[in-house]
Amino acid sequence: MEALIYVSLALNTLVLSPICFSMLRDAEWVNATWGPKTPARGILFSIYTAILLASLYFLTNPDPKMVLALLCVQIVYKVTTPFTVGSFRHPVVVSNLAISAIHLVTVVSILPTLS
Repeated sequence: MEALIYVSLALNTLVLSPICFSMLRDAEWVNATWGPKTPARGILFSIYTAILLASLYFLTNPDPKMVLALLCVQIVYKVTTPFTVGSFRHPVVVSNLAISAIHLVTVVSILPTLS
C-alpha cells in the first residue's frame, strides 16, 4: 500500500508540475490543449495547483485516509472527462483515464487498511 501511495503522489507531482508552470506562463501548448486563457482555465489551474500542493505535502506526510480522499476525487473527475469533453481521443482525456487507473489501484490497496 505505502509504495503505491508514493507512486500515485509522485505521478501527480510529475504530471502537474510542468502543467501548472506552463499554465502560469501561458505557454502555447497550454492554449492548444485547454484553449485560450479564460476564467474557466484559471479555475482549472487553481484545481491543478491544489492537487499538486496536496500531493507534495502527502509525499512527506502520507496519511492513507487523506490520500484516499484526494485520489477518489481525482478518479471521479478524470473518469468523467470523456463525457464532459465529448471525446475519448483528446490527449487530456487519454492521460486522465490512464492516471485514474493507476490511482484506482492505489485506492484498492488503501481500503483494506482502513479501520
